[in-house]
Amino acid sequence: MAHDLIIRNGTIVDGTGREGYVADIAIDGDRISAIGNLAGEVATREIDATGQIVSPGFIDLHTHLDAQVGWDPYMTSSSWHGVTTVLMGNCGVTFAPVRPENREFLAEMMESVEDIPRDAILDGLPWDWETYPEYLDSVERMEPALNIVGMVGHCAVRYHVMGDRSLSDEPATPEELNAMRDIAEESIAGGAVGFSTSRILLHVVPDGRYVPGTLAPIDEYLAVADGMNAAGGGLFQAVNDFATRGGLEFTLLKEMAQSCGDVLFSGGVGNSGRGGLDVFGGFLENENSKHGNITLASMTRPSGSLCGLAQIAPVKGKQWRQLMQLPTIADRVAALKDPATRALLVEEGKEKGMWYDPNFIHPLGVGASPDYHEEGGMSVADHAAALGVHPVDFVIDRLIESDGQELFNTWFFNRATDAMGDLLSLPNVYPGLADTGAHAGQICDADASTHYLTYWHRTRNKVALAEAVRKLTSFPAAVLGLKERGTLAVGQFADINVFDIDQLASEHPTYANDFPGGKGRLMVKSRGYAATLVNGKIVTEQGKHSGARPGRVIREFARS
Repeated sequence: MAHDLIIRNGTIVDGTGREGYVADIAIDGDRISAIGNLAGEVATREIDATGQIVSPGFIDLHTHLDAQVGWDPYMTSSSWHGVTTVLMGNCGVTFAPVRPENREFLAEMMESVEDIPRDAILDGLPWDWETYPEYLDSVERMEPALNIVGMVGHCAVRYHVMGDRSLSDEPATPEELNAMRDIAEESIAGGAVGFSTSRILLHVVPDGRYVPGTLAPIDEYLAVADGMNAAGGGLFQAVNDFATRGGLEFTLLKEMAQSCGDVLFSGGVGNSGRGGLDVFGGFLENENSKHGNITLASMTRPSGSLCGLAQIAPVKGKQWRQLMQLPTIADRVAALKDPATRALLVEEGKEKGMWYDPNFIHPLGVGASPDYHEEGGMSVADHAAALGVHPVDFVIDRLIESDGQELFNTWFFNRATDAMGDLLSLPNVYPGLADTGAHAGQICDADASTHYLTYWHRTRNKVALAEAVRKLTSFPAAVLGLKERGTLAVGQFADINVFDIDQLASEHPTYANDFPGGKGRLMVKSRGYAATLVNGKIVTEQGKHSGARPGRVIREFARS
């Protein structure tokens, strides 16, 4: 009897941290059925993986694909980067629970916080749910290409219970705490992996007020933990205000680790020195030795926003705004080439300055892959000084030379590049705060898995391949409590990547108007992935989607 598929002669890096070995893998249905020398066995389909790595599929722990899955079931750009399972519902912003009259509020809040267009959300989703389990049912009917794990968001829960009062620092009443507890229990029992919250002061609703939950006291979280525990336990995910309330935020994380056991939060090295590394590293070492299961998700490079001629202009002002209103990038380049227009743009740039400090804006170049200057490198200010020109003149020249395609990476976060590799090497740090699906027209870090492998393993040799694969597979699988996923072994689900580590690369981010209503977003493709399988089916092959959509909404988790 023939197997459904055999992947032959690949170097298996199985996700456990074990060194790679050459073997064949047979797949039948959605499971791995055999591993070893299968020379005498046949299959309906074979993949020759000679000279390539065969690994488990990657798991993205920080996405905001909650809306995009409604109109893009292939879940790009994640599916181009070896990702087979995504965690949605991060940062407290979800679309359930919701009453019909509150749908616009949740859509507008998502746009305000995560730059996913309101109209695309309202028009691109069926909105055939009220509870969070019903939302997961709806996502299941969308037949996604990738596996989905969902969390219920504090913003939606608190607004559902408290209405407009939820946006203030007014504490919930005992009755309201019980209602939130019940929603948490219902959500976990119905398939949510956990509960997420936003406490960062940058996250606001359109009128400028903080999103619901930002100022919530710890007892509100403990009520939620009670609800999660009543349903078997769950993951608590947070984006915290370490800038102004560091002590309180660390206390919250510790309290939730003691109350519900599993905590995932976001952080990084900061913008100078090794302070972020020392603070977060010390916290993780101390608390995991006492309580366990606290994980930090961090970006793999300096990041923040991309400016250029796609959506965010290098200068904020009337002349540049008029330029960006031209219908196409080609039209904008033609305007840049006009001496009179250029003179106005340069004058405005000299008067107002660039939209951000040019010392922290770095050109991505026009090579085969973008240059993210992980070790510093020359900024726009450095280039301009070397040429004896104004930074705006330098940027305009680069935009003309690249036919408007070059983008410039604005470093809001992780400027302390010397400490980044050490932070990513810590045992409880997950390398992939990709924010996939969010800030759609501003940034696209959905290639975090590819970047981690190509830069931190291949270029810098900061992490061995077996450990890098473990950090992207079995480690996040354990954070989520996934069953029978995250490693390559007989009986495991067949979420598998086949890739050439020497050819693996991210391509340049490009802009596409492919959201409902013609709204735009940045996306990033890859090179070097021969195939990605989800539940035994080939989802992408040589960078192209097969049309298969075998992903599942995962609802059962292992909890300690």
